[in-house]
Amino acid sequence: MSAFLAASVGFPTVLFTSALMVVVAFWLLVAIGAAESHGFDAHAHPHAPALRFGGVPVTIPFSLLTAFAWFLSLSATVLLDPLMPSALVRGLTRLAILAAAPLLAWRLTRLLVRPLQRLFPDGPGPSRLDFVGLTCTIRTGRVDAGFGQAEVAAADGSTAVVQVRQTAGEVLGSGCTGLLYAYDEAGEFFWVAPYDTALDPRGPT
Repeated sequence: MSAFLAASVGFPTVLFTSALMVVVAFWLLVAIGAAESHGFDAHAHPHAPALRFGGVPVTIPFSLLTAFAWFLSLSATVLLDPLMPSALVRGLTRLAILAAAPLLAWRLTRLLVRPLQRLFPDGPGPSRLDFVGLTCTIRTGRVDAGFGQAEVAAADGSTAVVQVRQTAGEVLGSGCTGLLYAYDEAGEFFWVAPYDTALDPRGPT
């Protein structure tokens, strides 16, 4: 046990020990609700491709990378130090460990994170603004400035019922086709206008 303790506070493992302490402190803050596990998002840094892990929040692979590097450095130091014939060779070996541990830890992290990628879709999720410019089918008997609902199909084929509003003009009723041309974020509804189904590029030709 004393050998492991001495190695953890000695070069080069002490460098990873310090980083590991930061990681542990961060996840303790996450556990008590004082921080968010996805607080640092690689999508916010488009010029840092090395930070991308298929949508997985970068805090997870960074934590794994730190833990692996610490463990590999600690284990290698404890196993190899007794075999070194001199202080010079021991020092050179520790420099090699300092270089090799992060590289091996990176490979292990990539392997472990890969199965998690499907749990974190890469890119932003669907937005209501994606419906702007699409046609819809009115599902209520009338649409005016204060009432109305319509069904709209998303690009992936799924459908949604949305709130729609219309300014004074041609009357829209149940079964009519409308065009969602704007979204009101404050009211959480779409502005809709009448649309000729013959002009719908998605319709039959």
